[in-house]
Amino acid sequence: MAIPVLFSALVLLVALLCCHATAALQQLAHDVGCVHLPVVHSTKVDRFSDKRGIQLQLANRSDVAYYAQLSIGTPPQPVFVQLDTGSFELWVNPDCTTVSGSDAVFCERAGRYDVTKSSTATSLGTNRTLRYGIGAANISYFTDTISLAGSPMMLQDVQFGVATASEDAFSGILGIGYGKGIGTGYPNFVDQLWEQNVTRVKAYTLALGSKDSQEGVIVFGGVDTSKFAGKLARLPVIPPAQSPDGVPRFWVEMKSLSITRPSGLNTVYDGGAMPVFLDSGSTMTLLPANLTMAVARDFGAQAPDANGFYKIDCALTALNGTLDFAFDGVTVRVPYKELTREVASNPPSCFLGIVASDRFTLLGDTFLRSAYTVFDLETDSIWMAPAVNCGSSPAALSNVQDLSAVTGECGVREIAESTSSTQVPSTGVDDTEAGAVPTSTTTVVSQPSGTTTQMGARPTLDNASNPLGAHRLTWVLVITAALHLFTGI
Repeated sequence: MAIPVLFSALVLLVALLCCHATAALQQLAHDVGCVHLPVVHSTKVDRFSDKRGIQLQLANRSDVAYYAQLSIGTPPQPVFVQLDTGSFELWVNPDCTTVSGSDAVFCERAGRYDVTKSSTATSLGTNRTLRYGIGAANISYFTDTISLAGSPMMLQDVQFGVATASEDAFSGILGIGYGKGIGTGYPNFVDQLWEQNVTRVKAYTLALGSKDSQEGVIVFGGVDTSKFAGKLARLPVIPPAQSPDGVPRFWVEMKSLSITRPSGLNTVYDGGAMPVFLDSGSTMTLLPANLTMAVARDFGAQAPDANGFYKIDCALTALNGTLDFAFDGVTVRVPYKELTREVASNPPSCFLGIVASDRFTLLGDTFLRSAYTVFDLETDSIWMAPAVNCGSSPAALSNVQDLSAVTGECGVREIAESTSSTQVPSTGVDDTEAGAVPTSTTTVVSQPSGTTTQMGARPTLDNASNPLGAHRLTWVLVITAALHLFTGI
């Protein structure tokens, strides 16, 4: 009789697990009060290139960028746009003839929006030129509907730009910085999500994802506790009037910068305390020249090339060292691999993901891949924790004050795995030679309107907001019950 009993128990276990898994996935697909969109890396070949991939040239920039897909118009037209926390406006349809090589190929494959094919498009009859650190776009303003994956809701009458001409731009941009009355004269995309009750809070969370995952997630109006570890540290955003450039960006105070070598030896750099702003639209991290030089020397580069980039040994990407960015209450340890800019040449070329700048101090994608970041536009705060990927559980927030109680589900084991995937002895790789040329950064340089507006009420993490986590106890109970059936204990 033992075999029939065990078989029956196994069938019961599988049925219960499947039932709970299905319920979890159904909840995960849509949680009222938030919208979660995949953040797709431009290196993901099944999205943007053929199976052979695109051979990148050193001058190309489309190899490292992060995208979300919007569907604009009636009927919906899918378009990929670059996520940019450093700018404020949404625009589409770059002129692909102004870029070359793989940038041009990428530009064509990102999708286009045809105003004449949408029955809900309305021209506002106004134009503007947007200028960025690299590139510019002349846009005409329209309003139209925007569909959002994972949500049955559709944004109505959203204002955005349609490019009539552009220079050195290989995609449209979704600017998700401050909106109406601060960065723009009209409600931007983040404002519209809140004003049209798609989200309950004017906040979003960003997990770019690691190089290996090639995909992350952005949650408008919520958090994903399966993308970070521990508590979130609150960092006040520096007001524009007190910031280095006077622009309403996500400026925060960095306390120190240090390096933890593969041997475990840690060195704190001089001059690491400074204001920095968080810019997902910038491939590289920009720091003062003296600090950049100090870091570069620890990566074996003695001098920058003609374009200001530091060539390093690609073998460094296999080592366990980290560059450690410390803030009040949190330190983000960026692995060598995530900090390195790799260019597909023959042989492969690698560059330090930091460049010197006397104009900006910003933390770009080479930092943000290792951080889980909440952009709270209601209380002008950044909430931050080390990024770790242990699943997917996006959840709506009812009140931004609840962020102080949110805890990441990923444990110490996941942190260790994320910061050191391969143990390789440190034998002389610290003294490599400097060399030649990677791509440029894409840093937004927009001007504020000069006005301020009162942000919305400080709207808490819903009790039912963690579908996978909510089912974990049930799964444990089910497995325990099955073991009782198997063993009789």
